[in-house]
Amino acid sequence: MKKYNFYAGPSILSEFTIKNTAAAVENFAGMGLSILEISHRSKEFIAVSDEARAMIKELLDVPSGYEVVFLGGGASLQFCMVPYNLLAKKAAYLDTGTWASNAIKEAKLFGEVDVVASSKEANYTYIPKEYTIPEDADYFHFTSNNTIYGTEMRYDPDVKLRMVCDMSSDIFSRPVDVSKYDIIYAGAQKNLAPAGVTLIIVREDALGHVARAIPTMLDYRTHIKKESMFNTPPVLPVYAALQTLKWYKEQGGVKAIEKINLDKAAILYDEIDRNKLFKGTVAVEDRSIMNVCFIMNDEYKELEADFASFAAAAGMVGIKGHRSVGGFRASLYNAMPKSSVEALITCMKEFEKRH
Repeated sequence: MKKYNFYAGPSILSEFTIKNTAAAVENFAGMGLSILEISHRSKEFIAVSDEARAMIKELLDVPSGYEVVFLGGGASLQFCMVPYNLLAKKAAYLDTGTWASNAIKEAKLFGEVDVVASSKEANYTYIPKEYTIPEDADYFHFTSNNTIYGTEMRYDPDVKLRMVCDMSSDIFSRPVDVSKYDIIYAGAQKNLAPAGVTLIIVREDALGHVARAIPTMLDYRTHIKKESMFNTPPVLPVYAALQTLKWYKEQGGVKAIEKINLDKAAILYDEIDRNKLFKGTVAVEDRSIMNVCFIMNDEYKELEADFASFAAAAGMVGIKGHRSVGGFRASLYNAMPKSSVEALITCMKEFEKRH
């Protein structure tokens, strides 16, 4: 039976990425060696890393003055690495979910944190709109997409100070005005590669303004200077990332991908709104196009386990909501084909007919 992969991360990858990466595990670059065993300093792998970083700049139209680096530690390491490098006295954070909250917690270790707004009181079911960012803050940080709750900021805010964004779960899903940001970071396991590598886009002149000593591994300048080769990088995920980037380019780039993503999300949200059994969980204007969260309508709550089993039997994998919120979550990352979303919709309609 065909499986439809709706996991929130690690998540679906394109067939192009999987096939090419699998081939490289057998024989990388005609070397007669596996990508798993070659030196990260071999000319063949350095070429992979260089091409991947160049392609990121091309796809996201990264301006001059910025560098792209690959690091380990996931986005969670960036929660402390960002303030280590940027927070001198005070930082401003927007609290829109679990990962934003975790970033705030880490930043408080380095200085004052002004949480300019939070939707925690409403279980993060909306993105705060009316808030003031203090002009004396060293930077403003927000999380663009909230995987657990299904809200998303699909725009680049206009602020008067440095701006940092965790784009782990929606990077490459829409065009981004990189020039508005000083640091963009993203764990790869949603829209880029297997878990194990983190993408960082950093404006070089944003660095070097804090008085504290920064440990070598936690200083962005270390990795910029060594072109992501200061220590052994996660070779396999970087190779897989390059395959995904090549696939994005083949699809027509980020604008073309956004159009497809909007279409996929629209047809699923339309079904959630139409189907008597289901309802959405967040403010309509803040609905994520990456993570579609929904629950059973109140009068059908007792059918939740039945629908989970019904969907699983139809090949739907990974639609269970996060353990902290329950319900269902269909993650529609870039590699998710529209046909898989249509299969889920068919499943929802068939279940409705039975009840």
